[in-house]
Amino acid sequence: MQAEQRDRKSALAIRTGLAGNALLAVLKTWIGIAGRSPALLADGINSTSDVAYYLVVAAFMRQARKPADEQHPYGHSQLEGIAAIVVGAFVLTTAIAVFWGSANAAYEILSGAAVSEGAAQIALWVALLTIVLKIFLTGFTRRLGAQTGNAAVAALAHDHRNDIFSASGAAIGIVLGRAGYPWVDPLAGALVAIVILKTGIGILREASADLMDAVPSRLLADRIAALAAAIPEVKDLEEVHAHRFGPYLVINVTIGVEGGQSIAEGDRIASQLERAIKREIEYVRSVYVHYHPAGAAPRGDGPDLLHDCRRPHGLH
Repeated sequence: MQAEQRDRKSALAIRTGLAGNALLAVLKTWIGIAGRSPALLADGINSTSDVAYYLVVAAFMRQARKPADEQHPYGHSQLEGIAAIVVGAFVLTTAIAVFWGSANAAYEILSGAAVSEGAAQIALWVALLTIVLKIFLTGFTRRLGAQTGNAAVAALAHDHRNDIFSASGAAIGIVLGRAGYPWVDPLAGALVAIVILKTGIGILREASADLMDAVPSRLLADRIAALAAAIPEVKDLEEVHAHRFGPYLVINVTIGVEGGQSIAEGDRIASQLERAIKREIEYVRSVYVHYHPAGAAPRGDGPDLLHDCRRPHGLH
């Protein structure tokens, strides 16, 4: 996928989610208060926080599209991972706030410190509308996240899915509250907050792994090994390292070749592997292949370093 098309799809996911969450934030907060539904009000607060971090993510995405410069030779794509961490942090803090408020409201009703007559009928309709809209946004954003490989867009898809659970919990609480169990309404909000908390932790874990270079995955390593095995002159695949820059990868490979071959022949073999990796694996920005005689461990210093024939090849 071309960078321009990828950026356009990422921006579409952000704009669509922002518009949907802005509408729901106003509607759920207003009806949650007027309709006497703590669960819907908590969900409205959740949507309000969604609007805030969508604005933050949009700002990060604009910066991530900046071209490479002297200080950032691989571009600014890692800002996408930082944006995903921002999303995860907002999800966590929202979950804690919703849980605290909902649990407190349930306690007050059960202890008799507060009285609830149950939520108005319109609160239930708003909760059901939220479920329908969020099902659409989850599928839409997840599809764009898969197409673009954008960690921030994928995190937003997770958040939309969370909102389905949150709105479902609110709807169940409203129904039972109207049936004579008013404490269920806020308690449902507290239980949903736990689900939201778990997803927030998952988003942070995945985004942190990307920023900490937790690659290559076993699948990526196996694919590179298969490509190397398809080249008869490659005798050993000794090391595979990959570094992530947003959705893009910079891959470093060390191979062993027949020691009696010329430097030119080693260069040809390394270039052949580089082209194969670039052709077969998506989102590879650069590949560097180091080669030396098979069976001889690479030497890191000393005058014999020149005899290792270790030569990096970059595909830009």
